[in-house]
Amino acid sequence: MRFLADEEAQGTEESSGAASEAAAANLWRDPLFWLAAALTIFAVAPFLLPGYFWGANDARHHVYFLFEYDRVVQDGIWWPRWSPDFAFGYGYPFFNIYGLFSHFLAELLLHFLGFSHTAAIEAIFVVSIVGSAAAMYAFVRSWGGRQAALIASLVYVYAPYHLLNLYVRGNLAESMAFVWLPLCLWTVRQAIVRPSFRWVAGAAVSYAGLMLTSNLVIVLFTPLLGLYLLTVAYAHVAPDGVSVRGLPAKIWLMRWVRAAVLPVVGLVAGLGLSAIFWLPMLLERQYVRVDQWFDGRYNFRGNFVHFFQLFSPRWGFGVSAVGPDDPIGFQLGVIPLILAVLGVMLAWRPARRLRWEIVCFVLAGGATAFLTLQAAAPLWELPVLGAVLGFAQFPWRWFSVATLCLAALAGLPMLPDVHSSDRRSLLALAAVAGLVLLGSYPLLRVEITEPAEGPVGLAALMRFQQSSDEMTGSTAWVKEIPTWSPMADEYISKDRAGEPVTPVASMVDYTTLNYHRETGFVVNSEARTSVMEEAWYWSPLEGRRIVYNQFYYPGWRAYLLDGPGGEPVQELEIVPEEEGTLGRMTVPVPVGEGYVLLRFEDTTPRIAGRWISWATAAVLIGAGAWLAWSRRRGARR
Repeated sequence: MRFLADEEAQGTEESSGAASEAAAANLWRDPLFWLAAALTIFAVAPFLLPGYFWGANDARHHVYFLFEYDRVVQDGIWWPRWSPDFAFGYGYPFFNIYGLFSHFLAELLLHFLGFSHTAAIEAIFVVSIVGSAAAMYAFVRSWGGRQAALIASLVYVYAPYHLLNLYVRGNLAESMAFVWLPLCLWTVRQAIVRPSFRWVAGAAVSYAGLMLTSNLVIVLFTPLLGLYLLTVAYAHVAPDGVSVRGLPAKIWLMRWVRAAVLPVVGLVAGLGLSAIFWLPMLLERQYVRVDQWFDGRYNFRGNFVHFFQLFSPRWGFGVSAVGPDDPIGFQLGVIPLILAVLGVMLAWRPARRLRWEIVCFVLAGGATAFLTLQAAAPLWELPVLGAVLGFAQFPWRWFSVATLCLAALAGLPMLPDVHSSDRRSLLALAAVAGLVLLGSYPLLRVEITEPAEGPVGLAALMRFQQSSDEMTGSTAWVKEIPTWSPMADEYISKDRAGEPVTPVASMVDYTTLNYHRETGFVVNSEARTSVMEEAWYWSPLEGRRIVYNQFYYPGWRAYLLDGPGGEPVQELEIVPEEEGTLGRMTVPVPVGEGYVLLRFEDTTPRIAGRWISWATAAVLIGAGAWLAWSRRRGARR
């Protein structure tokens, strides 16, 4: 293809002065880009206060997600799958089903720069705020010019739902997802209007980044991304000055498909890059109990928003409640709404080139806002559509897409097509930017509290799980979710005694063993990490087994070793416990004396996903290197 031979080859050119300006100016040399980043300081400021907002909905969760990540990293594993201390120490494959990118960044700060757990989490919240402003600015500047981009980025950062995510919900993954959403739209659009390899690679990285950050948000966002891709491709089917209606159907269809090919290739490559995560997540999801995700307080039926709440100024802290009396706010924001409505009205006639994209954002924003309302409840009960909608758990999570659309539309009043670029326009820009900032002022606050469970550690983690009934996910073999464990007992006892609280030395359930070597079955743990344990045993009779206080899950494997710390000589069967309700792992052992190694390993989906990701990365890097070499060779000629 021509774009592979020359990365600078232009596709269909934008006709407006805004697009020409955006194409000519270097983003990093754009003063308004840096102004947009600097004006996030008011959203960042609450995270610079002393202390931590422990009372926010998910604030404690993310500290302990990082705690578990670090626990496994200390054993040399930087791509964790198993979290050994969740479910009161019975373990849970948390990072096998939850995007880890945000906590990977936090782990870098914790592990290499000595940040505390809370400081690392707050730092990544700050990164997400500044990054979301920069991403939205880059996206809107590509089609709307610099002034529209500044307003859109401010509305995106200071939109009530974004601030709700930051300060009230304290959801790090969803806040970081706000960075990737406009990046996906930007790179997909550029791959259509200015086709080149860099935009294909950019779409791949952006979509993969979103997948690795939040596999929940990507499900909500992908329909909009697909609609936007088709819309932009359609809007650029006809040459400049030619009506689409004047093209023969065959030519029109061929042009549409050709315009959509490159961004589709980029998104498919994004799936390839992130296959290391989504492939095992999808194929091994059946091995965890999903009823915990969608029942009880997570049941969508009690979490719809009422229409008046979209405009209600109510703002508070707490969790959403059944009915209209939520203590927290689900407003769309009066100022963003006014700017969006005015923008559509003012830009519709002069910005003819953007009409299809405006319609796309209006329809997607309106539809996703509607899906949060009680009036949309019947849609959530439909067989197929309801399954897709229900993936959000809470209907109001669809505000993440509505907020994205609202921010893009809010920049329309500042389009060059709508007003002239003179000194008065700069005054108007300053006035609108100030209005957005002042309108968000009452919402820019967090509640700093002390940790009720005590300092971050194993004992505090056990108390948190018990008091909140959170982070107690179970695998499919667990019949009844535990409410306590022997491991939790040990941690709490040590903490009360003032002793150092360290991970338990063994996961072997010694209460099932006879301690008399002459008459019974003896087991002694020799070594243990977060993902393996080696134990010596002596068994005078057949039918003896070692029982481990760990939930069974695919990936755990057991081996008979040729000696202490030796090599495997025989793989032993792991049998999920049938007695009781815990579904723990049991390993039948041969008669006599031996060493057993229990280890968490990769399964076929995990291995396949890793190889697909590596292969995709190799192809992208290889293609980029070949293009660079071709350009240098052409320049020498």
